[in-house]
Amino acid sequence: MTMDNMPAWRMPLIGAQMLVVAFGSLVLMPLLTGLDPSVALFTAGVGTLIFHLITGRTVPVFLASSFAFIAPIAYSVHTWGLSATMGALMVTGVLYMLLAGAVKLRGPGFIHYLMPPVVIGPIIMVIGLSLAPVAVGMAMGEGAESYTRTQALIVSMSALLTTLLVATMAKGLFRLLPILSGVVVGYGVALAMGMVDFTAVNTAAWVAMPGFVAPTFQWQPILFMLPVAIAPAIEHVGDVLAIGNVTRKDYIKKPGLHRTLMGDGVATSVAAAFGGPPNTTYSEVTGAVMLTKVFNPTVMIWAAVTAIVLAFVGKLGGILQTIPAPVMGGILVLMFGSIAGVGMNTLIKARVDMAQARNLVIVSTTLVFGIGGMVIGDADLSLQGIALCGVVAIALNLILPGKQGQIPVDDLHEEQAIVDDFISHGKS
Repeated sequence: MTMDNMPAWRMPLIGAQMLVVAFGSLVLMPLLTGLDPSVALFTAGVGTLIFHLITGRTVPVFLASSFAFIAPIAYSVHTWGLSATMGALMVTGVLYMLLAGAVKLRGPGFIHYLMPPVVIGPIIMVIGLSLAPVAVGMAMGEGAESYTRTQALIVSMSALLTTLLVATMAKGLFRLLPILSGVVVGYGVALAMGMVDFTAVNTAAWVAMPGFVAPTFQWQPILFMLPVAIAPAIEHVGDVLAIGNVTRKDYIKKPGLHRTLMGDGVATSVAAAFGGPPNTTYSEVTGAVMLTKVFNPTVMIWAAVTAIVLAFVGKLGGILQTIPAPVMGGILVLMFGSIAGVGMNTLIKARVDMAQARNLVIVSTTLVFGIGGMVIGDADLSLQGIALCGVVAIALNLILPGKQGQIPVDDLHEEQAIVDDFISHGKS
């Protein structure tokens, strides 16, 4: 049944279903970084509406929290505060807009010219591997005083086992809900063991304003955050190609990659203006579109409206804040490992020859800098982590001899094998 002859009352229900698919990943990111999950719901909805306004409601995608920013946001909030971090993320959105302008002038192959697989592969690997200690620490309950390590491991492993079983053995739409399933089971085990504190739920009102945060602007967090946008930008290209492959439409040409990038950029800046995480297209929802065969972007409008409404349900925000850290830790063991795996597969699918000196230099330097914790600069001005890896990988790729020219649009479609990985994995 197509959307054209489908009863009007079914569209909001299908939209809510799309939100359920994205919900686990959507709230996971703010819970890990100390942001308000209700704000993340609100900005995901608003960002999705902005994206569809800019793209002319042509691409059936949903925008929500980008996992690539987990470590940078956590560090930035700890170092410079939440407000300054939001200011830096607003500027990151502007960088997306500049990339959109460059794509408009140079063509869709410009991003792949700037960030080919030999660059983006190790960066994605660093995103996953650098976060491994965070996942393990949460899974073991490090720093917790209300429960033991044994209790934490029981909860985290139950969440991990559920997540991997659903991801590998479930059928149909249910297979797209591994994170949500892991949260539910892990939360149930934690509840049975008395590890859940309902204070946040009891004190929350049924209807409440999300905890919006106004941004401020400091150049240190801005310089730190800007290079982080590299991975989500290249992932965005993959998502646009993936959804085009599902719907059999060429979104690179219409509405154009420059418009979809612009939609991401404006949505990210607006999200940061309210205190929400950066927005990016969600691959889980692309998988749901593929299974349901519902290609009409109107469904995503309803998903966005549902997210905005839920953002003002105070009890829901309170419940999300009661989720014990080991529940998230168990899921993140698989999630961050999968991100690193996607980065490795990017190199394999693109047939990056590691016997070539330039490729070996780029990949090895990027990995060691990122995983080893290399810092360049002082306390006032420094590059480290994913930001440093992005700058180093791009610079080496541009400087070292042997770089290929700009990739034609037709060749972008030939790289679909790489892109398809993003449908079955979470955000990277």
